[in-house]
Order: sequence, then C-alpha cells, then structure tokens
Amino acid sequence: MNKFISATDYNCLFNLVAMKPASLLLLIFLLPLYIDAQNRYDVVIDELMADPTPQIGLPNNEWIELKNTTTTPINLQNWRIGDATGQSGPIPSFILQPDSFVIVCTGSAVAAMSIFGTAIPVTSFPSLDNDGDQIFLRAADGKIIHAVSYTLSMYQNEVKKEGGWTLEMMDTKSPCAGNNNWKASVNTTGGTPGKKNSVDAVNNDTTAPQLKRAYTPDNTTILLVFDEPLDSLKGATIANYTIDGGLAIFNAVTLAPLFNTVQLKTNTLLVANTVYNITAANITDCKDNVIGVANKARVGLPVDASAGEWIINEILFNPKPNAFDYVEFYNNSNKIFDAAKLYIANRNSSGVISSIKVLSSSSFYIFPGDYIAVTEDADNLALNYLVKNPDNVLVVSSPPSFPDDEGTVVALNFQGIAVDEVKYKDDWHFKLIDNAEGVALERVDPAGVSQNETNWHSAASTAGYGTPGYKNSQHKQPPGIAATIEVLPKVFSPDNDGFDDIATIQYKIEAPGYVVNITIFDAAGRPVKNLVRNGTLALSGYWNWDGLDDKGKKLPVGVYIIFTEIFNLQGKKDKFKNTVVLAGKLN
Repeated sequence: MNKFISATDYNCLFNLVAMKPASLLLLIFLLPLYIDAQNRYDVVIDELMADPTPQIGLPNNEWIELKNTTTTPINLQNWRIGDATGQSGPIPSFILQPDSFVIVCTGSAVAAMSIFGTAIPVTSFPSLDNDGDQIFLRAADGKIIHAVSYTLSMYQNEVKKEGGWTLEMMDTKSPCAGNNNWKASVNTTGGTPGKKNSVDAVNNDTTAPQLKRAYTPDNTTILLVFDEPLDSLKGATIANYTIDGGLAIFNAVTLAPLFNTVQLKTNTLLVANTVYNITAANITDCKDNVIGVANKARVGLPVDASAGEWIINEILFNPKPNAFDYVEFYNNSNKIFDAAKLYIANRNSSGVISSIKVLSSSSFYIFPGDYIAVTEDADNLALNYLVKNPDNVLVVSSPPSFPDDEGTVVALNFQGIAVDEVKYKDDWHFKLIDNAEGVALERVDPAGVSQNETNWHSAASTAGYGTPGYKNSQHKQPPGIAATIEVLPKVFSPDNDGFDDIATIQYKIEAPGYVVNITIFDAAGRPVKNLVRNGTLALSGYWNWDGLDDKGKKLPVGVYIIFTEIFNLQGKKDKFKNTVVLAGKLN
C-alpha cells in the first residue's frame, strides 16, 4: 500500500526525534511514507534532450531529467510528462531523493540511458519538437509542478542549437527566471544526464515580471501574457488589474501549465474598433519580484485586414554577409489586426503566390499606426540595425526568399487575399549608392501607390540604412487636403421642439473626386453611428445627424466626436475631428 505524508510533516518527524529519541520507533514506522509533493518547483525539469542528432557522445534518444529541489524524498508514482499535444503514461513508483536526479524516457531507451544515471520509463513519452515546444510535469493529483517552454534561442549557441546537445538549467533555485536561466550543455558528451548540470551556477532571479501583450479569444475574455511564470494567487487577484473604456473585471485566473498567462473575464462586451488599455499592479513572480513599469498592454477586437490597411512599408532584400532579409509592415488603419491571421509570401517564376508563412504562431495584436518587422533571426537583426522596439519584431522560421536583384513581396490576410504587393527591383535604390548591400528600401508615403518606384527610396545612412519596426527615415506624406469641416450648432438637443434638433456637418473641398467616411464616437471612444460610408463629395455640402445610433435608438446626453475621413483614388487623404454636445431637457 502506498501512502504519502507532506513535506512539512516529514520534517516535523525528524525534529521530534531530535527532541525525543523515544520517537525513533514512530519514525521507523513512518519511513516508508514518502513525500507526495504538493508545491510548484518541488521537482523541476532541469535538462532536456530535444534533438539528439547529430550525436555528440550521448545515445540517440530524447529524454528529460528531473531534479528534487527539496530536502525530503518524493515519490513520483503516477506523475506524468506532457507537452502541447498530450501526456505520457504514469511514472512507476520511484523515490527521488533530495538534491538528486532521474532520467525519464521511453522504455526502449532505458538501457542506453542507465549507463549515465538512474533512468525510469514511461509509456507514450512525448515527442519533443526540435524548434521549440512546451513540456510539463504533472503530479499524481493533477497539479502542474513545473513546465518549460523552450526555444532554439535558449541554447545561446548557433552551433549547438542544430542538435546533439542538451538544454540545461543554470540555477534550479530560480525555476521561473525564464530563458536566461537556460543554455546549451558544455559537457563534451553533449549533456549531463543523471548528474549536476555542466552550466550549474548561481543565477539569482531579481528581475520583475513584465506584461508583454494581451489578446481576446472572444468579446468578454482577455488573456494577458507575461514574460515569466507568476505567483498564481497574485495573478488571480481581480483588484490587481484595471481597464479603461468602462470595462470591469469579475474573474481572473492564472492559467497552467506555464502560469505566465492570466485570463480575465469582463462584465460588458468589448466594442469593435476600440483600443482598451490594461494596467497590472502588485503582480509577482515565484521569487516575489514585483512588476514594475512594464505593466501595461493594449487590447481590442481584431478584424481582417483589407487593401490599403495593411501595407508593405520597408524591404531589405540584399542583406550583409551572414545577415538575413527583413520586411516591415505598417497598420495604415484605425483597426486592430492579429499577426496570427496575416501572412507573408512571394511569387514563384510562374507568377503564382508561394512560400506562404504566417507572421505569428500565437495571437499577437497589431494596433493602428504600428510598425512590425518580420525576419528569420531577431538577434541578428539587432546586430546590424537599430531596433528601437524588439517587441515589434516577429520571427518567421524559413521565410519566403527575396532575391537580391528583383522579386515580389506579398501580404495576405486571413482569407488568403493579397492586400498589398510590391514587385521590387534593385535599381529602385538611390543611384548614388555604390553598394546597396545591407541597405533597405523604404516606402515614402504609406498612402501612396505600392508599385510606384518613386514611392520608394533607400534608407538614409544617418539611420543606419534601415529602420525595422519604426517610422521610416524617408517617410513623407503629402500635405493635407484643403478642406473644411464644421459642425453647427456646437450643442444640439434632438427633442423635436423645433430648436436645434439636429447637428449639421458642413464641408467645403478643393476639388472633385473625393470620397468620405463619417463615424461618430462617444466620449469613451466607442463608435455609435456610421453616418456616411464611401460617400462621394461635391465641392460643398452637408449632412445632418439627429442624435440616434445605428439602431435608431436615442443616445444619452454627452460629448460626441465626429470623425471624418476624406480621400481620393490618387492616395491623397486627410482626417478631421469635430466635437458636438448632445443635450437634453432637465426633468
């Protein structure tokens, strides 16, 4: 019969013996009752072999190593190993002694791995992806004890990330320190299964957690992603979060297995085309480091991009030796896009769109006016160019190729529709540049025609010949449209008393051929009325607003913003904001 006692009770027994030797008989009776760990990080995954080929000196097997970080023995019976696609069968009864290690692998690998240390088998051992995966350790009661989301960058070595070397944790006392607490083994065999890691060192975690981004699986749920695991209770405290736009939170949960994501539930629906700002406070990691200034994120409801809204803004197609191409995109709209639903591609020799790659494997929101650079290696990009905001760089493995002489960059939306396309040529570069190697082509006017050679120019030397992830060095927009928009009266009361019942929006324009969109927002920034959509303009005219919303319902009294966009087919455009007060009679 297997029975367990808590780690606290186990230590109390030994303290009791120290005070009363007569208690030795009781201890002898209880010795078989080994510890069943109930706390996160009592056992950690401190080494893993995800890519055993080419072989360096270890068997051609995938495996993980577990370490007991406590001062008491722990029985691993019925524990399981899992990843994003499933979990293993139960671990057999095994007592993992304090500060000791055990190798966990498939049954067929046990004999080979036992040469290096104690090895135990599990059925259905997860297949570990070479290029990043998420692996977790689950106790018999279902509780997640430790989880690791590993990537190739954690090897911190360009040669070793190609295979044959293990990833080792540096300091097992800082299990939530993140990627900086891992690196490739330096042991000449390629790893240290069954013994202390070759990179073992003190790596105190004094870094506060950061709120990196937020996204919405539906219109009442917000997921906050932090850069490291959190204290679960602090993460699940509703009072630690504030959201603007009139939203209130009624539920917060820190999600397993990584505990770096918090799910918030709101009491009202999120509104389309609205950006909400979230602030987190008093959040801590497992070392009680309190979140600092990196505690804010934006969120909203994303939509699919259309032509002219998601544009190709900068292209580096002829990189320096040992460097990589990059393409920069720009959100030229007032909408929110999800990089997980946007694609980059090229055209093959037959002119067919090919080599399609999604910009992000997980939700990553791109807000109005954001610049996003896409490349194969973010660290390499930062070595060659000034990267003002590393969070604006997305890494795409094996991206489409863009030849040095000429090629085509294609931007696709979620429906697979090409929303922008540039067929570039190397002779688009500034003619006085002797060597265009490492020089990016920048779009001059975001509203200009994509395929117009004169709308592209070589990045300035003073900007390092490239501006990935921020405003172009050659950015230039034409002057605004000579138009006037006026709202009269400034205060109106749609109560049908014959006095100021409607607001009149008057306009004058310089030339024919313009189109207008007019949207009315409330004081919280929520759209309440689409007054005009793709309306053609005369040289002067007006529209009336009766104070009703899109459903024909009377809106509450308050301040409203009338947002007018004017544009023509030549790419010339301008925006206007006018304020009007909707009033009502006092009862």
